[in-house]
Amino acid sequence: MKYMYTYDVMESVRNTNQWLGASARAFAAYPAMAATANPLVQWIGAWGEVTERTFARMVAKPDWGIPSIAMEDGKDHIVRIETEISRPFGDLIHFSVVGRKPMKRRVLLVAPMSGHYATLLRKTVISLLPDCEVYITDWHNARDIPVSAGKFDVEDYTLYLVDFMKHLGSDLNVIAICQPAPLTLAATAYLAEEEPDAQPKTLTLIGGPIDPEANHTEVTDFGRSVTMGQLEQTMIQRVGYKYSGVGRLVYPGLLQLASFISMNAETHATAFQDQIFRAAKGEASDHDKHNIFYDEYLAVMDMTAEFYLSTVERVFKNREIAQNIFVVDGKKVDISKITTVAVKTVEGEKDDISAPGQCKAALDLLTSLPDSKKAFHVEPNAGHYGIFAGRSWRDNIRPLVLDFIDDNATDEKPAPKTTPMKPKVVAVK
Repeated sequence: MKYMYTYDVMESVRNTNQWLGASARAFAAYPAMAATANPLVQWIGAWGEVTERTFARMVAKPDWGIPSIAMEDGKDHIVRIETEISRPFGDLIHFSVVGRKPMKRRVLLVAPMSGHYATLLRKTVISLLPDCEVYITDWHNARDIPVSAGKFDVEDYTLYLVDFMKHLGSDLNVIAICQPAPLTLAATAYLAEEEPDAQPKTLTLIGGPIDPEANHTEVTDFGRSVTMGQLEQTMIQRVGYKYSGVGRLVYPGLLQLASFISMNAETHATAFQDQIFRAAKGEASDHDKHNIFYDEYLAVMDMTAEFYLSTVERVFKNREIAQNIFVVDGKKVDISKITTVAVKTVEGEKDDISAPGQCKAALDLLTSLPDSKKAFHVEPNAGHYGIFAGRSWRDNIRPLVLDFIDDNATDEKPAPKTTPMKPKVVAVK
């Protein structure tokens, strides 16, 4: 399937469905339709509204939409997004709170490159901003990166993280969420051996597949059931002529989205059916619960073929991180070299993507790290999304992570432990 044709067919199907939705909505909006007093017309308009929005969101990167932050000085401070490092495959960005003194807690959020944009962590960023200086890895959509930019695989990803951490300095607390957890652990070990003074103070790994075999899920079962040749032939396509990355081999975001939805197909079908009925009755709104969630969930990005294939082969199949045999740029990364960085793992009891045990496996690899610098937490009744952006994160996990950061601070007077602070929401356009 490594053809532009198949990539363009998928895009054509998406575009056609968006057009059908827009046409149905426009048809139902004709004044003459109101004279029929037929409920079917309202239903057609509602179907068109939901369908158009659904398929339009699949190719648009969501805005960060970070609100202003209400601080102790009684003022609302707007948040400015600044690029610290710009690279072809991803940037390091800083959420600078205008008019606020730099915070003692400096946090780097390592966002997943698993089909969604870094904006998936918007709520995580908002929850940390009142108490931290927040930085994040903002990965680029592979379809927009020219072939001339070269390759990008798990080793390149790891070296990007190494450079980002070196740039931010050792007074840094890294939080890796989901997919990047094993590579962030590897990047920290790389620094421990090559440049120890650049290591972060703490490393928090949330719901990541350090050892996929520790507890099987549908994701790990799929990785074991197919060969690399089958994946390359069925999942990899070439970007079509519409985008700057024309000709680049990618794992399309639309394919990843299809796999996400198939895991809970009945739930998603019910959600869209209910939304259509709400729209028909005039109960839906632009920022209701359904649209807020699916505007982000449906916005997908392509991954480079080499990153997708090397992740499956080296992290899931060969378990190179779990077996401590991972190699970066010709150098073996030894996780036991981490001796000073405090490490905490966080898992959700009901996580069906990275099940409990997969992330905690990192602690067993840290053979040279004192037990006093190791910590773990399993959040009861929490799923995958909830452990970094839902109620479980806000009410329980976030305070624990901040306390962990403070307990391992090198300052004589660590930042005070805080309870979750609700920022005043004033949208910045």
